[in-house]
Amino acid sequence: MALKDIVALRMYTRVARLGSFSAAARESGLAQSQVSRMIAELEANLGARLLSRTTRAVAPTEAGLEFLMRIEPILAAVDDAENSVRETGELRGLLRIGMPATMGMRVVIPRLSTFTERHPSLHLELLLEDQWQDMVKDAVDVGIRVGQLPDLSGTAKQIGLMRRALVASPSYLERHGYPQCPDDIENHRIVGGPAGSQVTSWHLERDGVKSSVHPNAQISINNTAGALTAAVGGLGIVSTTSWACAAELKSGTLVQVLPEWKMAELPVHAYFPMGRTTRMSARVFVEFLAAVLAEDL
Repeated sequence: MALKDIVALRMYTRVARLGSFSAAARESGLAQSQVSRMIAELEANLGARLLSRTTRAVAPTEAGLEFLMRIEPILAAVDDAENSVRETGELRGLLRIGMPATMGMRVVIPRLSTFTERHPSLHLELLLEDQWQDMVKDAVDVGIRVGQLPDLSGTAKQIGLMRRALVASPSYLERHGYPQCPDDIENHRIVGGPAGSQVTSWHLERDGVKSSVHPNAQISINNTAGALTAAVGGLGIVSTTSWACAAELKSGTLVQVLPEWKMAELPVHAYFPMGRTTRMSARVFVEFLAAVLAEDL
């Protein structure tokens, strides 16, 4: 396979994933006409139409999607082969990372400069989504998830633990009273979020004494940032992770409820949908993130 063929294949994956010739051209530093010509030549060589083009969008055809799913692991293997012999240890290629939105914005991205400066030729694509995503379909190299993992076909590695807390706004607590014990929680308004809306009970412990609370959410939000905004707005008590609400606790817009009672920590996993064939850059990133979690959380 000639070098120009690899370049064309890489360009096709970017156009297909970004849904835009112009976006792929900007990303690569090429003219849009060059990108269009590369894809046209690739389609001609394969004898198949890979992309459906309209004035509004570009999307893979059925054949193009099948080709995309098959060619991306091959290109990942090429990246790994190049990275394995590069003496500087610098990584190159594309790394797609999926993680919860609030975790990405509040924990990972503010600390990412060290990693990107170490690997300036590695292109990172962050998919921030609180809900579980189809990582194979989205070609995610590594997914970072908080909490118990569902049954999955890939491999997973626990890289840290997240502390949990119950929080509410001072104004809400002034209106509705400060809970003195876990049983009092059941008489309060609850904001359900990704860390708490799907559970039927909250388990707390203090000095060896365990207590279970059965929250009944008045409002549920499928986004951690939204749930915290609701709590700041005085809508009720929310169960969240300590990193998610750190800024609000520091500013005083939220305060911890029953701080002497501890909730079970949530495991943080790195999930590799490709198993053993996971690219080197994904494993290096996970090592970096594990160090961040150990230091800051």
